[in-house]
Order: sequence, then structure tokens, then C-alpha cells
Amino acid sequence: MASSLRCPSPTNFTQFSVTPSNPFLNLSPRKLPVRNPIKCNLAEQLKVLENGKPPSSNSGLIGMEQSFPSFLTSKNLESSINRNDTRLRIFSGTANPALAQEIACYMGLQLGKIKIKRFADGEIYVQLQESVRGCDVFLVQPTCPPANENLMELLIMIDACRRASAKNITAVIPYFGYARADRKTQGRESIAAKLVANLITEAGANRVLACDLHSGQSMGYFDIPVDHVYGQPVILDYLASKTICSDDLVVVSPDVGGVARARAFAKKLSDAPLAIVDKRRHGHNVAEVMNLIGDVKGKVAVMVDDMIDTAGTIAKGAALLHQEGAREVYACSTHAVFSPPAIERLSSGLFQEVIITNTIPILEKNYFPQLTVLSVANLLGETIWRVHDDCSVGFEPYSSLGLD
Repeated sequence: MASSLRCPSPTNFTQFSVTPSNPFLNLSPRKLPVRNPIKCNLAEQLKVLENGKPPSSNSGLIGMEQSFPSFLTSKNLESSINRNDTRLRIFSGTANPALAQEIACYMGLQLGKIKIKRFADGEIYVQLQESVRGCDVFLVQPTCPPANENLMELLIMIDACRRASAKNITAVIPYFGYARADRKTQGRESIAAKLVANLITEAGANRVLACDLHSGQSMGYFDIPVDHVYGQPVILDYLASKTICSDDLVVVSPDVGGVARARAFAKKLSDAPLAIVDKRRHGHNVAEVMNLIGDVKGKVAVMVDDMIDTAGTIAKGAALLHQEGAREVYACSTHAVFSPPAIERLSSGLFQEVIITNTIPILEKNYFPQLTVLSVANLLGETIWRVHDDCSVGFEPYSSLGLD
């Protein structure tokens, strides 16, 4: 008799509520002294995507006890704190303020006051509106499109904190741009990932917290500590809530380079079988599917990748899976870059569902019915607490967060 799909690594997501099947740890941050209550408005930040569209204005605020699994629900949400009682500060750039606000609310903090503006010629101006002297500062800024603008903004934010005498500066980069340029595949190419790592280090960052880097070797490009968090548990928990029979499931890597990622994903989905799409790329953002390794006939295929850019690779892979007899195809990715014509390809009917996270903000025009957006705010918020508290990464519950 087919057993139900079970996932051993529950975490939170925004759209649905899941009761953790294995609540083996309590990840609530340390409760700090209470003074001068702070109210946190989540109405704008914690959006539920209904059929790929923003919620209606009368949909109401989701209760936190329903939105997040208990093992990632912060007790600090029940009682707010006085910012003067902690040396931790969180600031947000302009790339993804909604995610930064969710992280701060999970931690029971308010975002730090910061002034960011552009001059007429495009130059970026940053000024901190509060003291960070001797503080542990976390700057939330993905280097998503426009990558150059957001990267430069992050560098200037780091410089502002360094010159304001912050004790420690951690760049929280949910999406690390230029990560694909991590090696030389042809002559006379640059390795931009190393260059960007040098820029962040020289700007004054003491640590980097990144989510799902394109390749593991990118951590070695930094001369400062890198905490690498995986968004995989968020997607795994959501798939577990769909109760797909494990006998009907097959995990698919869209290319040979993602086999290790897909294998780890399959192992946590009741050790599901693995299939690989053999793809030959003839140019940047141009992919050609050649063959399929593995059996998907009559199966529910879950394609796993770290990012979806133009969706050429994953769309052609899905078409091949349907040709080989797959019953349904799901696309799972941490980073939704969604460069044109990604939306047309993803909403063409090839996918039963496209599951992503909010490491990159999704424009309203890019919503489509098959889209599901999950939140990594609690995962990043808990990691920030543990970095701030100098928790050992060897501590078993901490390792279950997916932190290297």
C-alpha cells in the first residue's frame, strides 16, 4: 500500500498552514526585557497569494499562529521589546523591504531607520537615522535585478555602518547576484562572483548570510565567514502538506549540474527516485533538452532548481517530462528571477504548480494562477538570532535549519 509523502524538515511558508510532523525542536529566539511596546503591522508584508494573485483588501490579516508552524514561531511576537535593550539592529535596503519587515516582525524588532535616495545623476545616498555604535548590524539586501543598483546600494550601506562604528556588520543576501559567474568555462572570461565577494569584504562587512548560493564554491570566494542557509526545508514542508503518495513521486534535476541538489531533495521526500534531464547549452539563457535519464511514466515529477531566470531550461525539461509520460509536473525553485519571457513559459500549462520563495520580490504583473510563493522570513530571522547569539553551527537543531 502506498505510503504518504513525509518530510522530516518542516519549516514555515506564507500561503498554507501545516502542522509539523516532527516538531523536534523549539527555535524561538531569546525573550528580551519588555518595555515600551512596539506594534508590528504585518498586513502589507505577509501577503497570501490566492491563485497567483495578491489577496483582496477585505481578506484580513492572517493570524500568526496559523501562518507559521510552531517550531519556527517566535515568542517575541507575543511581547515586543525596547530596542534600547538589545545591541542588535536590522536595516533594509530598497531591494526587498517586505521580506526585511517580515524578518524583523518574527524577531520582535523594528527595522532600523535609514535614509536611502538617488541623486538626479543616479548616485546613491545612504544615511543611518539612528546610532549603531557598538551594535551587531544586519543589512537585508538581495542583489536581485537591477543587480548593479542593488549591489552598489548594499556596498554603500555597509560603508555607512562601518563609518558609524558598528561592532559587527552582517550582509544578509537572500539572493546573491553574479553567482552564476563562478568559474571560467571559456577563455578570457571574468569570475564575477569572486569580484563581488571582494567588493563586499572590502566595503567593511564582517560576515555574509546567504540563501541558496548557485554553487557551494562561492562561499570560498569570501575572505570572511559565510553562513549558507538553504530554502529547501520551506519547499519540502509545503510539498509534504500536499500528501502526494511517495510511490507516485520522482524528483527531477533540470540539468546535470543540479544532480546533487536534486538528490538531497529526493532523500528528504521519502527517498524518492531521481531522474536527470540531459541538456546541452549553446549560449547564455539558451538551452536545448537532449535526453531523459530515469523513469517518469505515470509519475508526479518535481523539478528542483536553485533559480528560475528565463525559465528556458525548466520549461523544456517539463515538455520532455510530459512526452515521457509524466502525469503532473511541479517546478520548485528558491529564487524567482523571472526575466522575460519566463512568465509566458511558466504559465503555458506545462506545470501543475510553480513553487518559489520570496527571496526576490515578485511584481504584481508577474503573478499567474499556478504560482505559489512561500516565505523564508522565519528561517532567516532564526538564523540571525543564532548568529547574533554566537550559537555553534555544530548544534544539531541549528544544523537542521540547513545551515552550513
